[in-house]
Amino acid sequence: MGRKKSHPSKCKQNTQPKKLSSTKKNEILIQCDKLLRLCSDPEYSTQLWENYLEITAVLEKVKRLEDMKISGTSKRSVAIEQFLKWLQENGANYEGTSIAEFPGYELGLKAGKNFSVNDLLLQIPGKIIFSCETAAPELAALQNDPLIQHMPQVALAIALLIERHKDNSKWKPYLNILPSNYCTVLYMTTNDMIELKGSPTLEAALKHCRNIARQYSYFNQLFNNNSNPVSELLREIFTYEEYCWAVSTVMTRQNIIPSKNGTQMIHALIPMWDMCNHEEGPITTDFNVNSDTCDCYAKRDFKTGDQIFINYGSRTNSDFFVHSGFVTENNKDDGFKLRLGISKSDPLCREKTLLLEKLGFSSTTMTFLLQDSSEPISEQMRAFLRIFSMRKSDLDHWIESDKILDLKHRDCSLDTVVEDNEDLNLLSTTMSPTKKMILQLRISEKKILKRTLEFIDQ
Repeated sequence: MGRKKSHPSKCKQNTQPKKLSSTKKNEILIQCDKLLRLCSDPEYSTQLWENYLEITAVLEKVKRLEDMKISGTSKRSVAIEQFLKWLQENGANYEGTSIAEFPGYELGLKAGKNFSVNDLLLQIPGKIIFSCETAAPELAALQNDPLIQHMPQVALAIALLIERHKDNSKWKPYLNILPSNYCTVLYMTTNDMIELKGSPTLEAALKHCRNIARQYSYFNQLFNNNSNPVSELLREIFTYEEYCWAVSTVMTRQNIIPSKNGTQMIHALIPMWDMCNHEEGPITTDFNVNSDTCDCYAKRDFKTGDQIFINYGSRTNSDFFVHSGFVTENNKDDGFKLRLGISKSDPLCREKTLLLEKLGFSSTTMTFLLQDSSEPISEQMRAFLRIFSMRKSDLDHWIESDKILDLKHRDCSLDTVVEDNEDLNLLSTTMSPTKKMILQLRISEKKILKRTLEFIDQ
């Protein structure tokens, strides 16, 4: 189980968007139609940056039409007392913990007493764990929709919007303590994204933005062209900003728990537990099916006044950056995704493809993970690189050889230079939190590349 890092933000309280004129609605639908085409055109698979710029231009028009100004905001800290009261009324056990502000994290979980490793920290009842089973029964009206059916994260995002905007939702104390914006790539500007050029994370970030733009345009058209309880509720309030908030909330906080009947695992949000920030170490949270509670135990000793951390799971900094909106230093699970391929225009493409197939490679284009370890290159990557650089005589030899697996153990070489001094110097200058996060990501990626080159030189 794992989730997100808190970031400075405000909570939205009782905001009612202005009703859009029919002219603006029609124009937004026209723009949504453009978005669907831009986000679905297969020709853009090799032109992701150009595609991103076109999508961003359309979204800027949409934002202006939707007049996406947040009104009536207040600090999340204002909602803490009501949230804790709600937890207590619903049988949650959080004795010895509280919510507090921490430098660099904004809100986090604070130890009110000494905890030893494996002590029980939190016990959250299943009835207040937010999922499509416990919240938003109105979502049943869309049960046959393909996105709702096959994309549980999307279904959970729509469920959040339903509960956020319907009257008298029992989830209001929880929703009010959630951030109203995040540091995910959905909130980054074009200038922020430019800083990712040269990083393999850029492709993942651009694809994610495109997917969310497509989903937004799809649901906007769905809610405006259909009559059902969900469409009636969300039609007037559904904006790109609202959808980014819901998606980012799910991305940064979602977890997997057993369904009520125990037949499958479902996506869910766990109140109070999701206030914990990330730290490496053992995963000490589990779902107790007998008591129907999410039980969280101390991963290490925590003293009175300490911030309580949990481990979000094994993820690279690239994954944390795109989906959770933060980067960690000295991440032992970090890696650099490197895509390698055999060009169809290569005169030896046929021989190289045949040899790759004999070695069990499923494609002539592969993504390898350079690991932040003493031996960063896998046997599979070594074999791919060797085949990539072979002459015809070598290819013919190995195609006929009965010792083909030896290719995985042969030396390979890369000719490149990694410069990281510039980024390290920039890190000491004043910059926005987003730019600093991008810089930290670049530094971590270059560190892996540098270690890889040192390993090859040896």
